[in-house]
Amino acid sequence: MRILLLTHAFNSLTQRLAAELQQCGHQTSIEFDIADSVTEEAVALFAPDLIVAPYLRRAIAESIWSRIVCLIVHPGVVGDRGPSALDWAIQNQETEWGVTVLQAQAEMDAGPVWASASFPMRQTRKSSLYRQEVTLAASRAVLEAVQRFESGSFVPHAPATLPATRGQWRPLMKQAQRQLDWQRDSSATVLSKLCAADGFPGVADHLFGQPCHLFDAWPEATLRGTPGAVIARRETALLRATADGAIWIGHVKRANGIKLPAALAFAGDAQALPEQPLPDWWRSSTATWQDIAYEEAGPLGFLSFEFYNGAMSTTQCDRLRSALRWAKQRPTRVLLLMGGSDFWSNGIHLNVIEAASLDGGSAADESWRNINAINDLALELINTEQQITVAALGGNAGAGGCFLARACDLVWAREAVLLNPHYKNMGNLYGSEYWTYLLPRRIGSDAAQAIMRDRQPMTARRALQAGFTDACLAGELPVFRFEVAQRAAALATQSELAQRLATKRESRQRDEAVKPLAAYREEELTQMRRNFYGFDPSYHIARHHFVHKSPASWTPRHLARHRDLGWRLP
Repeated sequence: MRILLLTHAFNSLTQRLAAELQQCGHQTSIEFDIADSVTEEAVALFAPDLIVAPYLRRAIAESIWSRIVCLIVHPGVVGDRGPSALDWAIQNQETEWGVTVLQAQAEMDAGPVWASASFPMRQTRKSSLYRQEVTLAASRAVLEAVQRFESGSFVPHAPATLPATRGQWRPLMKQAQRQLDWQRDSSATVLSKLCAADGFPGVADHLFGQPCHLFDAWPEATLRGTPGAVIARRETALLRATADGAIWIGHVKRANGIKLPAALAFAGDAQALPEQPLPDWWRSSTATWQDIAYEEAGPLGFLSFEFYNGAMSTTQCDRLRSALRWAKQRPTRVLLLMGGSDFWSNGIHLNVIEAASLDGGSAADESWRNINAINDLALELINTEQQITVAALGGNAGAGGCFLARACDLVWAREAVLLNPHYKNMGNLYGSEYWTYLLPRRIGSDAAQAIMRDRQPMTARRALQAGFTDACLAGELPVFRFEVAQRAAALATQSELAQRLATKRESRQRDEAVKPLAAYREEELTQMRRNFYGFDPSYHIARHHFVHKSPASWTPRHLARHRDLGWRLP
């Protein structure tokens, strides 16, 4: 079938559904929901058999849903209605939730139900729940709904005729329902409210007497202070006392500003706070905020880095490189880079780069520092001689993060993971991280250029088929990590491991003799220098719109196939 995906943005859920539907043999095209007239034009051009709307912020026009079946993906159980479904579910501490695929009608979220899927609620942030449980449940439900539609025999059910559920109408959650009382609220209450607002819109509050929105909260088990007071800092995070404990705040958005690491957004005030470094940074702890951690199990070393949204600033790259160099000196045989729970890495930190220009500095200079810092990190990985390195992708990866992973000897990805191994969407950015060395030697020059040109997301299964990764492992994150450890243990005890390491060193020496890594880096950075400092401002414009979340004014042509000049109906 021809299926048009109508969406507010090309977010992780839309990417997953597009990839899954294509793997099922359907033709898909994407249109951003900009205006009814634009959507009507897309429908006329693509002539879809079906419209699927994974992520909308307004209703579909009657002129469209009255003519073509439009399936809305609602992140709530059957009968749930309203624009803040996940927010209420998290804040009300629901133990089970779901996704409903229903048909668009005049009344919002009240149309006939085509499919649904449920999942146990995990105590986590809304953004994490959306990327993992909601996305996987939505994939199951949408594929089921599409099969039912394609059969032509299924009759969708009105919500009122289905078995009773917890679903009900809930209004837009406003800041009044999210309001924090630091003097009276427990840490659990504060954390619940912050988790329910993470990603968007955050919780409106004040820090150091200045209005801001709070994001990225983590519990603290031992440190205490006067309720409401900001009592400490650690790297990029700030610690604020609650009625019975304290909560780490990782990111904030100041009034009329952009989302930034909290200690950077309030840099002057943060410097006056006492630093609370971890006594043993490498010991992984769930009792406090920690962005880089290391664990060891016999011949295995596990290096984790939980960077918000997968973005890696210059400082974070430098710190991770120092941790990597330390880990390489340990007496292990296999070194696994675990990334974070939602993201492995998305490359350079665009928000921190943008902040440099807002503070009277140079975004170009900070871009240059950041790309060189992540290149240094990639080089450290490539030149690991005493261990087999494994990138264990339990979370998504994009842009430079994909090629940082490919700098490892092996890449094992969880089946639910999405990869975006390309750069051009960010203002025709050329990219670095030694991709011109790492990718062609892996899959060939033609295939490498196709990936960079097409700019499409890849499921873990597709990445394995394309040769970009080495394994695709099923299961939820804990299961994935267990299997990764088992595979790594088997690898570490192989009798031919020493020979494998020797072959790895010899291969690197041969490659270096043919063309040094420094030459690849210089060629890439010559292109990046043009992106950062050249006459074409496309990168800076694209970064600005991305960071400031500017509403889309058109759908990128590599997504809207129906708008290609050569598009013809079959």
